[in-house]
Amino acid sequence: MDYGTGARCQDHQGVYRKTHVFRLVLSHSRKGYTEAVRRLTTESFIRSLENAFRALGGVPKVVVFDNAKSAVIQADWYDPELNPKIVDFCRHYNFTFLPTRPRTPRHKGKVERGVGYVKSNALRGRTFVSLQAQNEHLQRWEKQVADTRIHGTTKRHVGQLFETVERAALGPLPPELFPLFEEDKRKVSRDGHIEVKRSFYSTPPEYVGREVWARWNSQVVRILNHRLEQIAMHCRQEIGKFSTLPEHIVQEKVNAVERGATYLLGKVRHVGPQATRWAEAALKEHGIRGMRIIQGLLSLTRTYASEEIEAACDTAWRIQAFRYRTVKQLLKHRGKSQQTMEFLEEHPVLRPMSEYGEFFRTAIQGGIQDVG
Repeated sequence: MDYGTGARCQDHQGVYRKTHVFRLVLSHSRKGYTEAVRRLTTESFIRSLENAFRALGGVPKVVVFDNAKSAVIQADWYDPELNPKIVDFCRHYNFTFLPTRPRTPRHKGKVERGVGYVKSNALRGRTFVSLQAQNEHLQRWEKQVADTRIHGTTKRHVGQLFETVERAALGPLPPELFPLFEEDKRKVSRDGHIEVKRSFYSTPPEYVGREVWARWNSQVVRILNHRLEQIAMHCRQEIGKFSTLPEHIVQEKVNAVERGATYLLGKVRHVGPQATRWAEAALKEHGIRGMRIIQGLLSLTRTYASEEIEAACDTAWRIQAFRYRTVKQLLKHRGKSQQTMEFLEEHPVLRPMSEYGEFFRTAIQGGIQDVG
């Protein structure tokens, strides 16, 4: 199995771009599979190899490839370090992947010559209107030319030798395609989260400051330790959102959060009932991160009068906007005289102080699932 230079083909804007041609050759019959790709990534490598297995109708026991970065992290003849995604792909299809000795192309001589055969016979002097058109041409060429030839080394008909001998030696195909995902290393930050595509996902507390593997697709994010054992799984979040699992926050920290939230809302009560109602809603919507939003609200009391903050919070509550920046923007058009309102123990829109403990447990625990 190897890559070579493919024919140029047009992209969606009509500009001709270079391509790479993937070539897999079976050792006994010299039956091959060829596919053009635009980029040499781990994902495209896996899909090309999977397409080859499906086209052949089975899986070879051993696949030999060079030490390309799409498959091999650290080249070593005795103990190479493979990309974890490649390791999972090998398990899924039940075959062994063997990188060649570094800088020793003769170890895959059959496919080296096979790539040259594709370039000189199937693609020489050709361009295509699309990548799909190039791959359709390669499929026809494989069946009508490559499979029908008498191979120069084996002196046998390639297609017939494959059908009569080698096809039966291939392993069975699994019922499902390999699930593709993106993957990269992440360092767990001090708050116990990692960043994936500008969203944040919690890990068990013992991993703070350590490197983990993040593996994600459009639906889920899985976090794995250095042994590739899953330690957490989250639903994908929108950009800027947090996902924090309850078991990732030790009880001592939860209690501290509850006490801190009670203290902050107690201070907000000095501003007024509208600010308190808005702060409660912000805490309920944003969970733990809502505490920082409430701190931002309290910081505004150093610049704006309580009546102004009350009016801004009332407006923000009516439009269901529970972000600090919204209140701050509403206040920009108001005066800056400072006045403190009287502390209110009772008010129609305020809950009694005695009820705050249970409110915080519900708000914090509920917000833990989607903090952001």
